[in-house]
Amino acid sequence: MMKFSRIEVALKMKEVGMVPVFYHQDVEVCKKVLKACYDGGARVFEFTNRGDFAHEVFAELVKFRNTDMPEMAMGIGSIYDAGTTALYLQIGADFIVSPILNADMAKVCNRRKVSWSPGCGSLTEISYAEELGAEVVKIFPGAQVGGPDFVKAVKGPQPWSSIMPTGGVKPERENLETWIKAGVHCVGIGSQLFKKGDDGQYNLDQITSQVKEVLQIIKEIR
Repeated sequence: MMKFSRIEVALKMKEVGMVPVFYHQDVEVCKKVLKACYDGGARVFEFTNRGDFAHEVFAELVKFRNTDMPEMAMGIGSIYDAGTTALYLQIGADFIVSPILNADMAKVCNRRKVSWSPGCGSLTEISYAEELGAEVVKIFPGAQVGGPDFVKAVKGPQPWSSIMPTGGVKPERENLETWIKAGVHCVGIGSQLFKKGDDGQYNLDQITSQVKEVLQIIKEIR
């Protein structure tokens, strides 16, 4: 069962300001990366549904969260349909993220009062997503959709919109500042956050340090 309500997830996203986005097929690697993010201060984490048996990896991560990281909201991304949405809700997803807007997914999430963040690329899509119950909408790919200028333009007529860009967000002060000052609810950061060392392994200490640094930058900008 999910651990956090849709409102709690939205508030966590806003409070922390950044959502790490990650996928790996090895559950032990995922556990280490998840813990590294948690140690850095992340309290919302998006695992992506991108490989065979990804749902089995996610189920193990949820169990690991339950015992070791009680404050972490665990979400699943790269979801495209209602059936896959229901599968992940059954194994404990606190929120669902999609690159697209699919009304059938909204119905499944709303029935269970689970946070749903669909991918939008226009003011019309954002408005429709909110009509369907989305508390936080995702713009994806963030840079290609229009970047911080797009967010700023949307917030003019729709100041109530809560927007999370993914794609084009970098863990650097200058980049983060443009997004935060444009009025985003939070940002999603993927591969830029998870660098590998010369041995091909993830540098866990570096991930923790990078997460801390990003969260501190966001706090200072706000």
